[in-house]
Amino acid sequence: MFRKILIANRGEIAVRVICACKDLGIKTVAVYSEADRHALHVRFADEAICIGPAKSARSYLDVAAVISAAEITNVEAVHPGYGFLSENADFAEVCEVSGVKFIGPKPDVIRRMGLKQHARTIMQDAGVPILPGSIGVLNTLEEAASIAAQIGYPIMLKAAAGGGGRGMRIVRSEKDLPAFLAQAQSEAAAAFSCGDVYMEKLLETPRHIEFQVLGDEHGNVEILGERECSIQRRHQKLLEESPSPSVSAELRTRISDRLRTAMKSIGYTNAGTVEFLMDEHENLYFIEVNARIQVEHPVTEFVTGIDLVKAQLRIAAGEHLEDVLTGPLTLSGHAIECRINAENPETFAPSPGRITGLNLPGGIGVRVDTAAYTDGIIPPYYDSLVAKLITHGKDRTEAVQRMKRALDMFVIEGIYTTIPLHEQILSNEDFVAGRFDTTFLSKLNFKNGESGEHQVDIKPEAAQGPPLSPPLRAVMSAGDD
Repeated sequence: MFRKILIANRGEIAVRVICACKDLGIKTVAVYSEADRHALHVRFADEAICIGPAKSARSYLDVAAVISAAEITNVEAVHPGYGFLSENADFAEVCEVSGVKFIGPKPDVIRRMGLKQHARTIMQDAGVPILPGSIGVLNTLEEAASIAAQIGYPIMLKAAAGGGGRGMRIVRSEKDLPAFLAQAQSEAAAAFSCGDVYMEKLLETPRHIEFQVLGDEHGNVEILGERECSIQRRHQKLLEESPSPSVSAELRTRISDRLRTAMKSIGYTNAGTVEFLMDEHENLYFIEVNARIQVEHPVTEFVTGIDLVKAQLRIAAGEHLEDVLTGPLTLSGHAIECRINAENPETFAPSPGRITGLNLPGGIGVRVDTAAYTDGIIPPYYDSLVAKLITHGKDRTEAVQRMKRALDMFVIEGIYTTIPLHEQILSNEDFVAGRFDTTFLSKLNFKNGESGEHQVDIKPEAAQGPPLSPPLRAVMSAGDD
């Protein structure tokens, strides 16, 4: 096992990795920007080193600064967390050249999976269903028009080198294709330094399902069930759960078997996620591979009893998967995760600032992953995630009830958060019944015909902004569906 590792990240995932390392007796090194000088991951790590100013491009995304910190502190490995450099094949390659173990897939695998059209081909060859679309990237407008005519409108244009909704356009008619193709290519080039896009048939009301993968460095791969990620806004996930209410045991087994074959064929190692869309007939279609740990990994940990971050560390240290998993895979109960973001729940405007009061919920079946603390600052430079609230129950009904209880007890003062939105989602009868898809949020309590977004019923006295003390914090009326 490693003696000391560096965590090339911040926030709750950095704290999460520190916890796993402490369990395994591994020393940790935190890196931080000037804006994070007083962050919890800096306090809890055994060592900490500043790698630059607040802007992530000059700190957390600065490969030279991170590698220098690793060399100065004499670590044996680097855990990239999620986001930032986690899927940067060049960074993983520099780690290898520098004699530092990258805790994740091999650089060539990250690179191949990052090219989504290449990943589609690999999955198709392994018998994994994919959406109709282009075989590779689109080279000309004429080629795009020809493929769109074959598969039929509407179609989706997607960036080949990235995700998160950037470089993505929905095209509903042939006349719109030229402009939207140019926009998608331009946005993809700006976001990912690669303007390549490809095409897929658009599913209008799909569910978003993903499967958790673990692979060791001896050729063994296991699939640890699926997660439902359909509650999202503009392709950004807000709430996840496992197992999915829409995936049968037969479908889970069939897709897992094919994924196991596909991931073995590419030599996949460490943690990863394979994402799918599901149509109204419960057919799954592959969309992409995320070659890293996911934000929503705790729901899988709850239902499998497997610490995925510890598994990452043990696999990177050379252990066999059978020793890491210690027995056959079984799924127990149901888990739900709500992402608590520092955003106005009505407008989704970011809400950075100082946390003036904090109460974290607890009780049986409740977990909170966070780096927040009273008087801590939520800086404006990074992702708005403040905490992940996860609940587990013997079934979905109990997990939902525990989440309602936990949300009610979760108090964050001084900033707006998405807690009120989650309270409304959890009280919605369609969500409780498992009847939803990726369009759920746009239909939730549709009060404003012009906005195209949900509207949250915030009490007038709370509408002026923080601090949001318990009696005044934004809440939903019980009848809002």
